[in-house]
Amino acid sequence: MSHLQGGKVDISQIQIAARNSLINLLEKRPGSKAIVWDNSLAGPVGLVAQYVVLKDYEVIKMYPLRSTPLPTTNVKHIIFITRPKLAFMDLIAQNVHHDSKTWTGPKKQYHLFFVPRKSLLCRKRLEHSGMFGSLSSIEEFKCDFFPFDSDLISMELPEVYRDYYLENDPTSLYQVAQAIILLQKIYGPIPRVWGRGMAAKQVWDLITRLQRENLNKDLKEHQSSCIDRLLIIDRSVDLISPLATQLTYEGLIDEIFGVNNTTANFPADKFLSTEERSTQSLAEDKKQVILNSGDKLFSELRDKNFNAVGAFLSKQAKLITSQLEDRHDKTVQEMKLFVQRLPSMLANKEALARHTAIAECIKEETDSYEFLDCLQAEQEFLNCIEVDRISPFIEDLIAQKKPLIKVLRLICLQCIASSGLKPKVLEYYKREIVQVYGLKALLALTNLEKAGLLKTQSSTRQYTVLRKALHLTMEDTSEINPTDISYVHSVYAPLSIRLTEQLLKSNGWKQLQDVLGLLPGPTVDECLTSDMLNDSTTSNVVLVFFIGGCTFAEISALRFLSQQEELNVEFIIATTKLINGDTFLKSIISTEEDL
Repeated sequence: MSHLQGGKVDISQIQIAARNSLINLLEKRPGSKAIVWDNSLAGPVGLVAQYVVLKDYEVIKMYPLRSTPLPTTNVKHIIFITRPKLAFMDLIAQNVHHDSKTWTGPKKQYHLFFVPRKSLLCRKRLEHSGMFGSLSSIEEFKCDFFPFDSDLISMELPEVYRDYYLENDPTSLYQVAQAIILLQKIYGPIPRVWGRGMAAKQVWDLITRLQRENLNKDLKEHQSSCIDRLLIIDRSVDLISPLATQLTYEGLIDEIFGVNNTTANFPADKFLSTEERSTQSLAEDKKQVILNSGDKLFSELRDKNFNAVGAFLSKQAKLITSQLEDRHDKTVQEMKLFVQRLPSMLANKEALARHTAIAECIKEETDSYEFLDCLQAEQEFLNCIEVDRISPFIEDLIAQKKPLIKVLRLICLQCIASSGLKPKVLEYYKREIVQVYGLKALLALTNLEKAGLLKTQSSTRQYTVLRKALHLTMEDTSEINPTDISYVHSVYAPLSIRLTEQLLKSNGWKQLQDVLGLLPGPTVDECLTSDMLNDSTTSNVVLVFFIGGCTFAEISALRFLSQQEELNVEFIIATTKLINGDTFLKSIISTEEDL
C-alpha cells in the first residue's frame, strides 16, 4: 500500500474504501465461497483486495464468468461479481441454471454483486430469464476507482468513448459523475472546476444536479478539501495524443507488451543469464513484472524518454558496483553499517538487472527498421508534412498485409493532423483496405467514421493552427534533459497536456480564447460559491480527469509539469481507462481479435 501514499492526497483511502465494501459483503455470507468474476474485473479488483485477503473470508475458489458450466465446487455460496452488462446476465442465468440442476450436495446460495452500482435493465433481464428468484441476494460492490499509484487512479471502463460517441449512450457518463462525487466525499469538495468537450460538460451538469439533490449530506460534512482544482478533459478534444507512439519508458512498455493493472509480461528468457538459458528449461515463457512506484528504480525510469534510459541504467550500475565493493579496510562499526545496508543494496542490484532486461526487450523493437519507419511517418504527419496525399508508407503496410490496427492507427493520425482527409485519399485507403483485409474491415472503417476519427477534410485546418499557436511540435527537444513536455513523443507535446499547462498558467480559459474555437465541444468554468464550501484550500493539487482514456505519455507529461516551479502544482490523474493507440482503436472498432 505504501506506493499509494506519499503525495498530498492519500490514494490508499480509495483502496481501503473499496476493500471494506467487498469485505462487508463477504462477511454477510458466512461459510465457504466461490467467486465468479466478469473477466475485466478480476485483475483490477486484485489492486483492491488480493486473493490472500479474500482467503481470510473463506473464498476458496475463483473462476472467470463464461458460457461453459461452472466446475463442480463444494461451497455454501457462489458469488458473481460483474459490471452491469446485459450479456453477463445471460451468462449468470446459464451458470446458475446448470449448477443448481447438476449439484447433488447441500443447497447452495447464489449471489450477484454489481460493480459499482445495480442496474434496473440487468434486473429485468434476470427476471425475464427466470433466474431472478434463484439469486439469494443482489448487492453493490462500490468500487468506482482502482488505485494504480500515488497519483493515478482508473475506473477501468474501456468503452466510454465508444459508448458516448459511437452508440450515443451516455450511461457511462453517469458513472463518471458518480465517481467524481465519490472523490469529493473522500477528499472534500473541489472549489474550482474547468472542463472542455461535450462529455465533460454533460458530466459536470450531472455532478451539479446530483450534488444539489444531496448538498447537505455530501458537501457540508467537510471543512476543506485537499484537491483545489478539477480539470475534466473529454478525449474528443485531443484525438492525436493516443494515436502517436509513446516514447517514454513506461509508454513503450505499454505499446510493445501492454501494461494491465500495473503488471506487464515479458519474454522470460530475457531475464536469465546465458548459462541459465542453457541449463534451465522454462516452465513459463513469460515473466510478469509489477510496475509501480513501490519499485524505486522504476519510479525514476518510467517518465524518461527511452533514449535517456540506457545512460541512467549505466550510471546506476556503476553506483551499485562501487557500493558493493566498498567493504574493504573497514572498522567493525563501519562493517556493521555495511551489513545493515546490504539487503537494500542487493534489492537495488536485482531491480537494476530486471529493468536492464526490460530495456533490452524494448530496444530490440525500437531499433527495428519497421518501428523507425513507422515513427518517421508519424512524425511527418505531426509536423503536417505530406498530410494531404496518399502515404507511400501506409500503401506499403497495406500491400504487406500488416496488422490492420497498425494501418488504421496511422490513417487516423494522418486524418486528424490534416483536419480530415481529401475525399480521393480517404476513398483510396478504404478501397485498398477492403480489398486486402476483406469486408470485415468495412465495419471497422464505418465505426471510425462515426466516432470522428475518419472524416473528409474541412475548410478550417484546426490542427495546423493549434500546432503553431500552442507549440505542439518542437524541433530542438532534449530527450535526455528535457525542458518541455514534447520529450514524451520526442517531437510532439500532447495537446491535452499543453492545454492543461496554459490553463494553469493563466488560471482559466480567458487567455485561451483564440484557440478554444478550434476545439470541439463546450467549456466548463465554475467556481463554487463560499456558501457551498465551509473553507477554502490552498493545497495546489489539481485533479485531471480524462473521459475516454489517457496514455502513459500524457501521465509522464503531467508529472514533468508538476516539477516546474513556475506552476507549483501536484497532479492527481484519474481516467476511465489507461490506453494506447491500439487499445483505444480496438475499443471503437470492436471487431475480430485478429485485428
